[in-house]
Amino acid sequence: MSVVRRKNPWGILAYLVTVALFVSGVWWYGYVVALGQLERRAQSDLTLAADSLTAELRRYRELAVLTADRPQLSAVLAGSGRVEAVRPILQQVSDKTGALDIVLLDTAGVPLIGTQDAPAFSHVGQSYFERAMDGALGVDHPVRDGVRTFVFAAPVFSDAGPVIGALLVYAGVGGVEDSWRGARPVLFFTDADGIVFVSNRSELVLRSRAPGDFLNYTARDLRGMDVWSVSGSRYVPRRALHRTMDLPVIGMHGEVLLDVAPARQIALLQSAVAGALCLAFGALLFLATQRRRTLAEANAKLEHRVQDRTAQLSSANLSLRQEVEDRRAAEVQLTKAQADLVQAGKLSALGQMSAGISHELNQPLMAIQSFAENGQSFMERDRPDMAAKNLGKISELAHRMGRIIRNLRAFARQESEPLGDVDVGRVVDTVLELLGPKIAEAQVDVRWDGADGVIVRGGDVRLQQVVLNLASNGIDAMELSDPRVLTITVAADATRVTLSVRDTGPGITEPEKIFDPFYSTKAIGAAEGMGLGLSISYGLVQSFGGVIRGRNHDAGGAIFTVELIPAAADKAV
Repeated sequence: MSVVRRKNPWGILAYLVTVALFVSGVWWYGYVVALGQLERRAQSDLTLAADSLTAELRRYRELAVLTADRPQLSAVLAGSGRVEAVRPILQQVSDKTGALDIVLLDTAGVPLIGTQDAPAFSHVGQSYFERAMDGALGVDHPVRDGVRTFVFAAPVFSDAGPVIGALLVYAGVGGVEDSWRGARPVLFFTDADGIVFVSNRSELVLRSRAPGDFLNYTARDLRGMDVWSVSGSRYVPRRALHRTMDLPVIGMHGEVLLDVAPARQIALLQSAVAGALCLAFGALLFLATQRRRTLAEANAKLEHRVQDRTAQLSSANLSLRQEVEDRRAAEVQLTKAQADLVQAGKLSALGQMSAGISHELNQPLMAIQSFAENGQSFMERDRPDMAAKNLGKISELAHRMGRIIRNLRAFARQESEPLGDVDVGRVVDTVLELLGPKIAEAQVDVRWDGADGVIVRGGDVRLQQVVLNLASNGIDAMELSDPRVLTITVAADATRVTLSVRDTGPGITEPEKIFDPFYSTKAIGAAEGMGLGLSISYGLVQSFGGVIRGRNHDAGGAIFTVELIPAAADKAV
């Protein structure tokens, strides 16, 4: 008996079409998911850029308000003060803050004093001036002598109360744009008229968002996400994800364009893998089907050769078993590879935590070593009572190290223990006791008058960590300074308690980076120079609901201030 079977090309074609549709679906799904991740990144980039811009302008806004309250200005406007006496004050403020110009106007909008030799003109009719005359803070963004500026107009009040003039503070945007140069996302901020006023792409500046004067683009809505197709620009991606944000405080509208090429590449890779798996499975299925057909035909033709057929079937069975074993071995290897990846991730996290733990436990370990050496010395002198005291301190430090480890673990997991009442003075005394040997070795003059009865809401050990980091950093900073004075003060009122730590070192080179992880000004290889102390302190103070700041002191050196919530104020709320 002979059996003839024909191949079915339509079945193969249908399978290939099905695979193509499946691969297209995988690509589309992967693309949409990747776009969702890019959208969150774009929103984060835009938020950071907006915060950077508003923070830069906020200090000039506050400068205008604070400077307008100076009595010398109201005296000049009232006719009882001299212009020559006020001009150096405004010039000094402008030089220290980086303001482009500071101008004092009378009620007629005529400039009386200016730090720059800018052309004088009446500001009457300008929105910012009229708003200042109404007693509020005015803001605008004019282009002055070819320079894009923000102007803040603060009212100057007389002693009787009415507005008698306005103080204008001009701030440039070049500094903010310089920090954005080379950034991958395209950032630009437009005003109410649709004019691009601030951007990290110079070719977009002062161009209108109106058709014909901006980018040649077509927008497409993709599952609620705005995707642009851009042409004719070398520095803007051809396909980009578009996100917007309103900034009513400065009258701007922020926008960002993020290249979607990574999302397309991820989707393409996922679809390629899916297609390869489907084709491999189809090939195996086709080969298995063909093999079964061949075996069936051989069985029909060679029924009389039972023994040979049995041998062939046994061989085929062994081959199939080997294939099953190979697949099982492949599954075991895949499982092991996945486990190795998980273990690698755990080891990486452990490595990061070990750096923080070693940094925070270094000072207690040094103190334990010092107390142990003192205890040995007292034992040799036959003074067991003093040796026992040193052993007690070692035990206390060991318990404290355990609490520090628990606090570091809670910080890494973004957890915190319940807050309680903490005596600030006792915390500072404890820290100075721990740093005693280091203070003596560095020959530092510590000025601390104590703070009796100042209670804040926080964690005892965690606040000690913060003060320890600040004091230790101050001592290290004064290594090459003369004199070496570490000043610790505590000031309290009804709403907040301020703890200040000041040194007489060289100051902070980059104040904006001092709280970044792994940023350090200490030499490579120096003890505790990994740049984690201030970053950890920043997180700990925030967990108390407080604020930590660092800056250079006017008289030299650096000063760090920690603002905490008083216990009484917290309970009243």
